[in-house]
Amino acid sequence: MLNKMLLSMKKRYDYDVGYLQDILQTDAKAFLKLMAFQTMSSHTGNLPPAVLFAARLRAIIWDDCGPCTQLIVNLALEAEVNPAIVQAIVDRDLNKLPEDIALVVEFTELVLAHDPEADNLRARILALWGKKGLVAIGYSISSSRVYPALKYTLGYGKTCSRVRVNDLSLAPTRPA
Repeated sequence: MLNKMLLSMKKRYDYDVGYLQDILQTDAKAFLKLMAFQTMSSHTGNLPPAVLFAARLRAIIWDDCGPCTQLIVNLALEAEVNPAIVQAIVDRDLNKLPEDIALVVEFTELVLAHDPEADNLRARILALWGKKGLVAIGYSISSSRVYPALKYTLGYGKTCSRVRVNDLSLAPTRPA
């Protein structure tokens, strides 16, 4: 039953679930713990999807610019985030983003870099969405990083590749 769920995910998102199947076959209890982790990674705090996907995409691009990034792009599009917004997040084109989304993109990268400048942006995020919003953004950032780390640990990490946003093929813009 669990493998059928994985195969459904593979088909739906054109995503290699080999590492998940490997975990399932090796240690079912470990697999179930990873599935329980999904409750954290899917927490929204009632924030708009574009806000959360801005954090998820920039965090995933920080650690991986291959299949995991494509999966998050696909999930954002499925959540009806405007493709132009998704493209601007992947391209890190802050000028093409609404101010709140650009704020989250910048904040995410400062957090990942452990840059103290994140404190200034955190105050703006708190003013916009409160502590519940900040927690949801924090979950989006931190949970997105688990999958690339796990895949690379298990030997399933892939090199950077282009991602598709509808008909566009993009090379994710990674921080300098």
